[in-house]
Amino acid sequence: MMEKELEAEIHPLKADERKSQGNLESGIEKDGSFKKTSRHSRFAQCRTVIFFFSLFICLFVVFIISFIIPCPDKSISQKMWRINYNAAVTYDFMTFKDISEDTIQDILFLYKEDSNGDSSNSNNSCTNQGFSTPCVYLAALSGTNGSVLWERPVAQDVAYMECVDRHMMEGPPSGCFIVGKQHSFLAVDSSIGEIMWNQPWPFGDNDSVLTPFLTIPDLTGNEIQDLLIFTKSGRRIKTYLFSSNTGDQVGSLSYLNLEGEVGYLMHITYTGAYYILFHSASYIYAYPLKDLYEEMTGGKDLFMEDNYWQKMIDNITHRILPFSSGTIRYLINVPVLKKKDILLVKTDRCELFDGQMFSLQWTLNASEVVRKPVLGYYKPGEHAIVLEAGTGFQRKILIVDATSGEILWNLTLNSFPGIPKITSVTTIDQRSAFFFWDSRNQTETGDYRKTLYMFHPILPYVLLELTNTTKNIVAFNVIFEQKHHASYVLLTGPTSADLPGQVSLSKEKLKESVLNAKVIWLGQTRPENDQTIKDRFYELRYKRET
Repeated sequence: MMEKELEAEIHPLKADERKSQGNLESGIEKDGSFKKTSRHSRFAQCRTVIFFFSLFICLFVVFIISFIIPCPDKSISQKMWRINYNAAVTYDFMTFKDISEDTIQDILFLYKEDSNGDSSNSNNSCTNQGFSTPCVYLAALSGTNGSVLWERPVAQDVAYMECVDRHMMEGPPSGCFIVGKQHSFLAVDSSIGEIMWNQPWPFGDNDSVLTPFLTIPDLTGNEIQDLLIFTKSGRRIKTYLFSSNTGDQVGSLSYLNLEGEVGYLMHITYTGAYYILFHSASYIYAYPLKDLYEEMTGGKDLFMEDNYWQKMIDNITHRILPFSSGTIRYLINVPVLKKKDILLVKTDRCELFDGQMFSLQWTLNASEVVRKPVLGYYKPGEHAIVLEAGTGFQRKILIVDATSGEILWNLTLNSFPGIPKITSVTTIDQRSAFFFWDSRNQTETGDYRKTLYMFHPILPYVLLELTNTTKNIVAFNVIFEQKHHASYVLLTGPTSADLPGQVSLSKEKLKESVLNAKVIWLGQTRPENDQTIKDRFYELRYKRET
């Protein structure tokens, strides 16, 4: 320390020089720091400008899309619409498909009208399609407003028609197959109304075409399901295979011998084997699709057999069950606990058999079941079977638990000629709403007053009277709407094809019908008022079955 002070006294300039040098270095450091701060500030400003410019571009694009470029029109389903055809007749056929792709199901139906614009200038006239006037038209109407999506002449007269999905996946109908009374056999694309194919009559002149048609896995390698069709003449049944894509017959004929009235069902066992079950009198006959296919085409290894079923089937008669009393009238598959069982509806009872072991699950005494049962849900997620039993003026409706055979609900209603079948539609609570018709006293003109009722298991003590009519009902069903809503569709027309009259096709939303409905109490007690009941029906929402 003493040395530094002494040196400062001896060399004062050196000390000042060091101070100056220190001050200079400090200034240089401050100047560099200022330059760095200036560059950072300019970079931050540029980044801010870029951000706000990008934001402006985004907002501008959103403005263009939202307010200048028009949005596609969104179909809004009308609450109710009706289309009338004068001097016409119609048929007990109606199916649904979303042709216009607006999430609302459209309607396909058949009609014959004398004055359907049939002129030489019309390419869509009966005469230009090779038919005399009048002929049968297949029409597709918009479920949104009833406008015509397409229509075309398809036959002089129709004996049977069925629309199916031809693709190897679940979906709406894509092809309508038509058998004409004058020996015509054709297919129409249900999306656009174009003829897919029109084949010469492949069946015998005296043969009766049995229904329904069966769709089977692809035989021709185009990933499109093909057709299996049966005809009957006397006791001989002919089996035909057709390509649904071209209408060409695949392979040769196969012959079966069954007496009396015949019905059939395609059943798939738990192992994936296909069997065709015929019922005649009191017997069931089982034929593996594998055997029929190999006999008709000579092909191998496309289908399989079920070893257990092969042991059950009699090698000579093909019977699968021993004789039991009661003629079999209907045979249907019933989903039970994630499997498909087989329901036999006989003249005096109903029997449910296991779909694999064919063991009896339950028996229900129910005589005179007048039509094929309908499936639905009474308990959440558990299938129920709806039976209509009784002849004459009255019939009893039975809702039966599919697992146990227990009667869950029943009601006696009046009947009338040509009464539509019961319809069920699934609600989002995994139950079903059921729709059935009743009749009141005949009017002064002799017509029955038909009444449409709606029933839901959450309110087992009431019915909702939706509408009534004195017209002849040809077909009735319920279709799905947007946002879990539904509508009912009603087709009315003359009672005879020989007496043309007014044909009317109408659709009305269920929630609109519920607002004007009448509550029918089934018992003496009324735990709720009418408006509360209607509110609960109004709040129901519906869903398509997968």
